[in-house]
Formats: sequence, C-alpha cells, structure tokens
Amino acid sequence: MSTPFFQFDIGLDLFPMLAATLAAVGCGLLGNFLVLRKLSLMGDAISHSVLPGLVIAFLIASTRSPLVMFLGAAIAGVTTVLLVELVKKYARVEPGAAMGVVFSALFALGVLLIERAAVRHIDLDADCVLHGQLETLVWYGAPQKLSELIQFSNLSEVPRQIYVLLSMVVAAFIFVGVFFKELRIAAFDPALSTTQGFNATLLHYLLMIFVSAATVASFEAVGSILVIAMLICPAATARLMTDRLHTQIAMSVVVSIICGIGGYVAATAVPAVFGKDAVNAAGSMSVVAGLILAIAIIGAPKHGLITRIIRRKKLALRIAIDDVLATLYRAEESGQNVTIRSLKQMLIGRSVDSAIAASVRKKMLLQDQSQLSLTQSGRDTASAIVRKHRLWEYYLVENAGFAPDHVHDTAEQLEHLKTQPPAGPSTDPHGKSIP
Repeated sequence: MSTPFFQFDIGLDLFPMLAATLAAVGCGLLGNFLVLRKLSLMGDAISHSVLPGLVIAFLIASTRSPLVMFLGAAIAGVTTVLLVELVKKYARVEPGAAMGVVFSALFALGVLLIERAAVRHIDLDADCVLHGQLETLVWYGAPQKLSELIQFSNLSEVPRQIYVLLSMVVAAFIFVGVFFKELRIAAFDPALSTTQGFNATLLHYLLMIFVSAATVASFEAVGSILVIAMLICPAATARLMTDRLHTQIAMSVVVSIICGIGGYVAATAVPAVFGKDAVNAAGSMSVVAGLILAIAIIGAPKHGLITRIIRRKKLALRIAIDDVLATLYRAEESGQNVTIRSLKQMLIGRSVDSAIAASVRKKMLLQDQSQLSLTQSGRDTASAIVRKHRLWEYYLVENAGFAPDHVHDTAEQLEHLKTQPPAGPSTDPHGKSIP
C-alpha cells in the first residue's frame, strides 16, 4: 500500500497550519491596499523595520507580551513612515529609494539590538524573529479524532500565538469593513478622499499601524522577513485576476488560505518525496505564494503575459488587415492594380501575408494568383477606414494647426481607433474625397 502524500496529525499539524493560515489571511487582506496605493515596498520596509521596535520592547519589558510587542512595533512602523516621508522631502529622492534607505538602516539596527539582547540573556531568539517557528506549536495530548476537537476544555490547549493571530485577523476584517469606502477612495485618489471629508493622511497612518500590528502578530509564525510575501503576493495575485476591488479582496483571502495550508503541507510532503527532511514551513509558504503569483503573471485571463501576447497579436493583425484594405481602396480610387508583391513593398513591416489570408477567410478580399481585389464587404470596411483617416487629417489641419504635409503619419495611427465619426467635410486637406 502506498504512503499518503501528506498524513495530517492533529497534535503535530493542527496549530501550525492554523497559525500559518491566519497569518497569511491577516497580511493578505491588508496587503490589497498597499498594492493599490503602490506601496508594496512600504510593506517590506515595515516588516523589516519593526524589528528594532520589537527588540527595544523586549529590552525594556523583558517579556513577549502581545501588548508590549504591539506597542513597540506600532511605534516602529509609524516611525518608518515618518522617516520615509522626511527622506523623500529633504533628500529629494524617489519613494522607492527612501523606503530602501530607511528599512535597511532600521533592520540593521534591529540585528545589532538582537545581539545586545543576547548578551543580556533575554528570551529573544533571532531565528524565531527572522524566520518564524511554526514547528514549535505542537499540541501534546491532542485528541485522535477531529470530532473530539469541539470541546470547551480544549480552549485552554490553544497556544497564545493562535489567539493573537485570530484577534489580528478579526481586527483587520473590521478595519477594512468599516473603512472600506474611505480606503477605496484614498487608494485611487487621496486628494478626492480629503475633499470628501476623509483625511487621506490619517487613513494612511492607520493602515500602516495595522500593517505593523499584522507583522507583530505574524512574526512568531512566519518571521519578520517572510511576512512580506504574505503582505504582497496574495494581493498582487488577486490584482492580476480582476479589476473589481470586492472581488480582489475575496480572491486575496482565498490565495492566502491556499498559501497557508499549501505551504505548510509542501514543507513536509515535497521533501519527503525526495527522501529529505521537512523544510521551514514559513519559507515554504513564501515559495508557494511566489509560485501562485508567477502562475498569475503568466496565465491571468485579463492581465496575464499569455493574454497580453495574444491581445497584441490580434491587434497587430487587425491593424495589418486595415492597412491592406485601405491600400487596396486607394489603389481602386486611382485605377491602379495591386499585386501581393507591390502590396508588401508599400506596407513594409506589416504582416501582409497573414492579413491577406485573414481577409480572404473573412471574404473581404478575392485573390487570383498574385492579383488582389476587394469584395463588397471589404470595400465597405476599407471605405470606413479611409473615411476616418481623412477626417483625422482634416481635424489635425483645421483644429490642431498642423501643416497638411505633416498629418499623414498621425492619421495613419488614429484611423485604427474603433470610433464612429460624425458627418464632416466632403474633402480632406489634400483635396481627396472623404467617403
């Protein structure tokens, strides 16, 4: 009998998997507004720069109390935002550079403070802070059946980290639910948000405080370094899949759950396939998040790489067909015969062969050996293209002040826009009849 790919054990796997999922959902939900506001690097900055806040809180209080950690991280998070704004304003550098300078300096300070904490023998583990310790959330004496979990007596067995993460997730959902309208407006137009009575700056700092709190709640589970993957990857993945904010938020939560559960399972199951020991679960979560994002980048139905390539090819073919039909229409006007060879010479750089083949399939062209002629359908389409071209030339000369001999190339591009121009003049600036 073959061994299962992953064998779930309540005592070993329940709390670590639950903690991973809660950490991913809390960070992924808030990450939507970082991605929308193009502040993804700010999430990276905060996830790194809260480290000195955490360490200073440990050094002062000598405890891992959630309240102490939250206060230290919140102060560090707000300090990071303020320092970034100061560097942007007075050093006159772009936002990405300001964030990079601030978070690298604060992160380095945090590492030095961890060494200082080690000297003072304070219970502060660098590996826990930086990489997370999901594997330590073991439930000794756990029931053997899932049906036995729903008992009031089991609540005392739930680790503190689970309660902290659950509280953070609930708080994040309440924050997003209560301020959704304000966050949405501020994400797309901060100035409009302020004019509508919502202080965009205050919302910005509130969001940064919640991001800091999510980092603190998650650092024992996924670490202060790896939390950035949960802040950005689920939201970025969802952003590629949809243009609707409600749908994006829902999808980011789903992706976060997949990252939490899938990353934890992969940390144990995938190495076992190759006869290796389990790897760090938090790192595996980040890898899964990155893989899902990579798949979305390549295959998203609207914004994916494959879709964009197909869309560009279709657009290039449509433009080539327009050019072929318009060229044949103008040749008919002047009484010229056009062959495939002469057409290629006139339309250098266009996919003439593909355009001809597509036009013949659509019954807009007739091909007799090397001779080409328009069908009635093709002539109607070509007439509309030439009409738009000559109307644009008229507009550019009469209304935009262009010289008549400087408008052809511009009109050549504008003629491919899908517009229905109104009635206009009978001739273009060159005296040619407008269909």
